[in-house]
Amino acid sequence: MIQIFKNALCLFAIICVTACANSDNAMKKHGIVNDGVTLNTKALQGAIDECSENGGGVISLAEGKYLTGTIVLKDNVTLNLEKGAVILGSRNIIDYPDKGRRKALIFAENVKNISITGEGEIDGNGDAFTRENNAPNRPTLILFFDCENVNVNGIKMANSGFWTFRFVRCDGVEIHRVNVEGHANWNNDGFDIESRNVNISGCTLDTDDDAICLKSEDPDYVVENVTVTNCRIASNCNFIKFGTAGAGGFRNVDISDCTLSGCSRSLFRFWEQKIPGVSRPVTGIAGIALEVVDGGFMENVTVSDITMEDVQTPVFIRLGKRKISDNSYLKDILIKNIIASSASYIASSITGVPGLRVENVEIRDIDLKLKAGGKASDTMADVPEAEDKYPENRMFGTMLPAYGFYIRHADNISFNNIKLAAIDGSEERHAVVADDVTNLKVENSAIQSPDGGKAVFLLKSCKEIRLSRNVYSNPSSVTVEKVNTPDSEVELKH
Repeated sequence: MIQIFKNALCLFAIICVTACANSDNAMKKHGIVNDGVTLNTKALQGAIDECSENGGGVISLAEGKYLTGTIVLKDNVTLNLEKGAVILGSRNIIDYPDKGRRKALIFAENVKNISITGEGEIDGNGDAFTRENNAPNRPTLILFFDCENVNVNGIKMANSGFWTFRFVRCDGVEIHRVNVEGHANWNNDGFDIESRNVNISGCTLDTDDDAICLKSEDPDYVVENVTVTNCRIASNCNFIKFGTAGAGGFRNVDISDCTLSGCSRSLFRFWEQKIPGVSRPVTGIAGIALEVVDGGFMENVTVSDITMEDVQTPVFIRLGKRKISDNSYLKDILIKNIIASSASYIASSITGVPGLRVENVEIRDIDLKLKAGGKASDTMADVPEAEDKYPENRMFGTMLPAYGFYIRHADNISFNNIKLAAIDGSEERHAVVADDVTNLKVENSAIQSPDGGKAVFLLKSCKEIRLSRNVYSNPSSVTVEKVNTPDSEVELKH
């Protein structure tokens, strides 16, 4: 039963609760008002509570604006936003009590079978709160803890005061055809995933901070069985990121068929003013950022069929010791079918630290067009270990000694059918630098030779190196420079 109720003062919400005996009475009883002025927190919560207590159902909001503070979803309740319906967050922080260590506009904890569906919008009015990086006391748009069977479909999420949609220790999360716009405040991540059995598809994200970010704050919880596919992703930070935090673990994650490109705007970052070589006003930091620095682990991750542009660094893989990480590991990573163009001099990197080595990374079928501009003198740069530093593409400096890949403290790294080209200028750095790497393979690849006579590969303290059936833009260029690497450890086949 769907009806539109009017009186002389306002339009009421449509409420269609399948378990309620009389929808008309439920609507009148709770008095939900869609004028964008009346605060509906108690009214909406009353409808949600009654719906859940009666076995669950659908609460459907008609076109209009529903001003509210924090509302809490309960078991078996679907909140449906019809086309033109907007849940509008209060601009008064007092309307957001603390929930689960964070404030939130829509919150749920320890409930089952909850959904947010429809063609409407959730707008957090995020510019009303402190606009400062990591500022406290700001509401996340949607925050779910320890829930089962979560479904979010079709809606738009916009203008959060903090993160946009975070779900922690949830089991069974379906997110489809969701549009995220996050530029109202600092730390406007898109999806922050700390859950199991997650399926995300067909979403569009345009965020100032990390767009799709897998987190693992709980050292006793493993984020696993996550699939992300067919999404359009824009970010002024990292497009696809694992960590931080990374105290627990990441396992069995598959991300595929996504397009990464520049954001609609940048209100806070201004990378072109901070990073040498970045000239575009809107760029992301890293296209694919896989990070374990807080004591956790990562294994069995596949990222495939990705097209990216407006990104400073296509691939950033980091195993570090920002916190106690003696038992950390990062291994069994497959990255394939990638087309990317970079907007900075900062090369892709795969790095561990002394005592913690990245293992078993396969990169194949990729085509990288990388911004040229490095000089021969840049190949002499002393790259810091930065063991306890926050992981970011520029943590080693903004000009690494390689223009393509910098690899350090790693084992079993393979490249097959990769294309590396430096564009828009002269590039004198090595294509690939490997430092303390065992079992590196680069095969069947087309690699642009450095200008100025530097070797294509610089191998420092390496073992078991195989360079086979590769084509270089300058066949007469030096292929390999070896430092503390015996000739017997390098197999070179043309």
